[in-house]
Amino acid sequence: MLDALGTEASSTPGGPEIDQLSVADLIARMNERDATIATCVRSALPAIAAAVSAATDRMRDGGRLIYVGAGTSGRLGVLDASEVPPTFGVDGVVVGIIAGGPDALRDAAEGAEDDAEAGAADLAVIDVGPLDTVVGIASSGRTPYVLGALEHAAERGALTIGVACNQGTPLGRAAMHGIEVPVGPEIVSGSTRLGAGTATKMVLNMISTATMVQLGKTYGSLMVDMRASNAKLRHRAVRIVTEATGADDAAAVEALDASGWHAKPAIATILTGLSPAEASQALERAGGRLRTVIEERG
Repeated sequence: MLDALGTEASSTPGGPEIDQLSVADLIARMNERDATIATCVRSALPAIAAAVSAATDRMRDGGRLIYVGAGTSGRLGVLDASEVPPTFGVDGVVVGIIAGGPDALRDAAEGAEDDAEAGAADLAVIDVGPLDTVVGIASSGRTPYVLGALEHAAERGALTIGVACNQGTPLGRAAMHGIEVPVGPEIVSGSTRLGAGTATKMVLNMISTATMVQLGKTYGSLMVDMRASNAKLRHRAVRIVTEATGADDAAAVEALDASGWHAKPAIATILTGLSPAEASQALERAGGRLRTVIEERG
């Protein structure tokens, strides 16, 4: 029953109702509530770690990370998927699918979440297969669209992960890796764009970032696969190369120019003495892991 879910409950009684608070007190209460979300997520860290490890194994072999959700959950999945390419220099590796299609990002299509067959059909369109990881996202843990998508993904041999903000959910049981973060009642009762949304974004950040790090998309904490697609990012690329190598700005710019403004091979050329072409070949052999190339040449 929906009414039994923690995310649907009214806030704990005690003190004035939020419509009686001053603006300062209201936002202070919201901030206090948000401060509890990280603790809720911490309880799910073992499940998140297991899911990331399983997803990374498949992604190393060419699989995709596919987020599926409805409403706020779907929008958060699409948001995380859209942030990965410029940060980590990948295309088509992380995909976001929302019930109702792209229009649902702007305009509510809440009825779309009740269609389990549509969830399966949307995954069929992108030909989900055994190397893929499908992350079903639903604060309630019971959204038919998401459950239909996960059922289809499992039938196709994909790894399935379920992210919910309640405990003991159908989504958590259906997924190979259930991640349940029980956040409890919302400040505005039932408005899961608040605490549940914050918790969901935290979990998705962990999944996408940790998989990309495991796939060699960083060197230390540096975004060495970042796309230098504008003036700000070109400046950042120079800083990344200088920080990684100790070279001055002029040497960094020279190496970046020779490497097509890709920081990873630019760093490799400076630290190993390889030519840009040799550095690119070495990185390909190393599965894109810059540290492996540097250590092998050291």
